[in-house]
Amino acid sequence: MSNTALTGGFSPGFADNLRTDRWWVGPVLTFLGLLGFVVYSTWAAFEGQHYWFAGGVTEGFGGYLSPMYSPVLFRPDEVVAGGVPVGHAWLSESWLSWWPSFLPQSPAFLILVFPGAFRFTCYYYRKAYYRAFTGTPPACAVGALPQSGYKGETRWLLFQNLHRYALYFAIVFIGILGYDAVQGFFRGGEFGAGVGSIVLTMNVLFLAGYTFGCHSFRHLIGGKLNKFSGCAFAQMRHGAWKQCTALNERHMLFAWMSLFWVGFTDVYVRLVSAGVWTDFNTWG
Repeated sequence: MSNTALTGGFSPGFADNLRTDRWWVGPVLTFLGLLGFVVYSTWAAFEGQHYWFAGGVTEGFGGYLSPMYSPVLFRPDEVVAGGVPVGHAWLSESWLSWWPSFLPQSPAFLILVFPGAFRFTCYYYRKAYYRAFTGTPPACAVGALPQSGYKGETRWLLFQNLHRYALYFAIVFIGILGYDAVQGFFRGGEFGAGVGSIVLTMNVLFLAGYTFGCHSFRHLIGGKLNKFSGCAFAQMRHGAWKQCTALNERHMLFAWMSLFWVGFTDVYVRLVSAGVWTDFNTWG
């Protein structure tokens, strides 16, 4: 056993430790997973095509819309392959006049900042990417990278404290994506179902499990109370708090499942729209 002096339970040098397990597996997988999602979502935003599919039907209610592009606020000035038809845009205005010419007219640029802010400031993800990307420390009882005058969330990471406000936007997006999931069961106003309908629905369920298991949401509905008895709607609030606690206990699981499924949903819609995959459905 090493005689290296211990500081706070681990050796002072980076990655120095007395652990006998494969402690590095978790940080490496986290690094690869988060980096892969960031790279893919950035590419998808710039690609700006094949984010919608309705089997050739351009009118009426229904269709598959990638969660990375929802909601489509403005109608694009130019027609792109697999883009949302003009009538499906929320607003009648054309694309933003001040939009930089070097960026494609991709709806993803207008909305990814909101779910991105929620995840980036999430308490679980903070721990995950602090360890995987900054090595502060990379794992429990493992030496961290040297820090000089580290101020953490009191200085350059001060915006992390906005997590509770990012939660409100995340809840709104659950409703928006839920509406998209309902649309996935229609095509040209005709009710039916396809593999994409299930993919979109599962995406909402995983995101809801992640969002409503959030520490800030748990605090919002009951964590700030010293006791439930005597407060307004005590029984209902206590029941909601217990359900949220059950989700919170699986917060890491839902964080990764929802992240993976958002990416997979975009891939599914993209490949179906591009004609690479066949969407088996009841519409024929």
